[in-house]
Amino acid sequence: MSSAVEKQDIAQDAGGQDSRSRRSGGREARRAMRAAPLADDVRPIRPGLEGGRYKPLGQNDLERIHEAVLTLLETVGFANAIPSCIEACTRVGVILGEDGRLRFPRELVMSTIRNAARNFTLCGQDPKHDMVIQGKRVHYGTAGAAVHLVDVEKREYRESLLQDIYDAARIVDGLDNIHFFQRPMVPRDVPDPLEMDFNTLYACVMGTSKHVGTSFTVRENVAPALEMLYAIAGGEENFRARPFVSNSNCFVVPPMKFAEDACGVLEACVEGGIPILLLSAGQAGATAPAAIAGAVVQAVAEVLAGLVYVNALKPGHPAIFGTWPFVSDLRTGAMSGGSAEQALLTAACAQMAQFYDLPGGSAAGMSDSKMPDIQSGYEKGITNVMAGLSGVNLVYESAGMHASLLGFCLESLIIDNDMLGHCQRCVRGIEVTDAALSIDTIAEVCLNGPGHYLGNEQTLRLMQTEYFYPAVGDRLSPKEWNERGKPDILGRAIAEKKRILAERFPRHVPKATDDRLRAKFGELIKLPRSGMAAELRDP
Repeated sequence: MSSAVEKQDIAQDAGGQDSRSRRSGGREARRAMRAAPLADDVRPIRPGLEGGRYKPLGQNDLERIHEAVLTLLETVGFANAIPSCIEACTRVGVILGEDGRLRFPRELVMSTIRNAARNFTLCGQDPKHDMVIQGKRVHYGTAGAAVHLVDVEKREYRESLLQDIYDAARIVDGLDNIHFFQRPMVPRDVPDPLEMDFNTLYACVMGTSKHVGTSFTVRENVAPALEMLYAIAGGEENFRARPFVSNSNCFVVPPMKFAEDACGVLEACVEGGIPILLLSAGQAGATAPAAIAGAVVQAVAEVLAGLVYVNALKPGHPAIFGTWPFVSDLRTGAMSGGSAEQALLTAACAQMAQFYDLPGGSAAGMSDSKMPDIQSGYEKGITNVMAGLSGVNLVYESAGMHASLLGFCLESLIIDNDMLGHCQRCVRGIEVTDAALSIDTIAEVCLNGPGHYLGNEQTLRLMQTEYFYPAVGDRLSPKEWNERGKPDILGRAIAEKKRILAERFPRHVPKATDDRLRAKFGELIKLPRSGMAAELRDP
């Protein structure tokens, strides 16, 4: 409870012995009222708040980047296209050169942009988690392929396991400020590629009813995954109408080459009705130009080539403009995901998505720190708030990630949920209305009132709808903090993680459906029922 609210309670209860005798009951009643859940449309923050106030690029900058992109696509083009990609792209006007590179005429690129899917919904298994991807509406989520889990109590890294993915999904399922769950780790205990792809997806869709993002190693691994998704959806038509999984597809190997296996996956996912995140992840100074503007140019060119490819396969198929240029520490060549340059790159890519009016996704929150510490906090906070203020539709990697994408931390999900709440409140901005200007309120308090606003009607009305309150962040006074044993945020996050994992076992997929999946796929499913607390699920 904040000190201002405590003063409000005291002020309202002041006035003599009778009032003091009623203080406890009255104060607790007011606290209960303030803690009551708010309707979604009046909460201070919620998914899809409109960003776009921060613009690192001017209009002339956007135009120059756009022209450079068209020049690259028309003159340099792409190498290493698979035969089916060549067939689809040349059918719509892409030119296959004698050097084997595909080159993209600018009018074809522009007509593809004009006709591409936009303003679509990424669905959750539960419709309350649906995300409308349009304009500058902002959503935060996870992503990644970390190979380690961060054990904060032992201060060490260990290999990530399939159970960790399921545990991360069910933690995210109950965190309001993380809006979607893309696979953040690789299950190192499932080395076979087919088993890894299938079980990663299984753990994700069983662990959360929010929208899920996943990837596949090769084309052949998509078919059994689709069979599972169609079964969970209650049929293929149901899934195609409300696809609750998208494919994170690294179809490009920067600079400007197609990734052959990923292209096969892309084609299978388009055919199967799965939305595509077209992901270009060049690293500035290594696989992309060191110049920040040049890294943006290459990323945009690569993703637009992918957009032509997807629309050649199926016009209007949902595809996300996934420009993810990363940053190198040029002293060592190592990735620097928590850098200021990363924040600028992400915001610039958001502007380019808006320039084309395409649904955009980029990355932020990728701390270089190995633990959830002060460095992690400032790197995640800066990069995530700039991403949100830029208006990127989908902010990937925004929670839980450490060690420049090599480590993932369950406790950080809980801490970062608070951090993302702050970011979203910044994204929401300040509403200036006649009522908000507060002329009458100021006059009442100054001329007729007590000289403060603690018990004022406006204060009571706005304290829940205008202000965000952290769940594990510390706002105690030094005296209260000392009396409570000097708690810190990491200790609270550890306790909250243990509570969630002991109590939260999602039941959105009926046990009967899961039974059919386990009967159908047999030993292919590696996540044991014991790890899913089967005895707590519906009969």
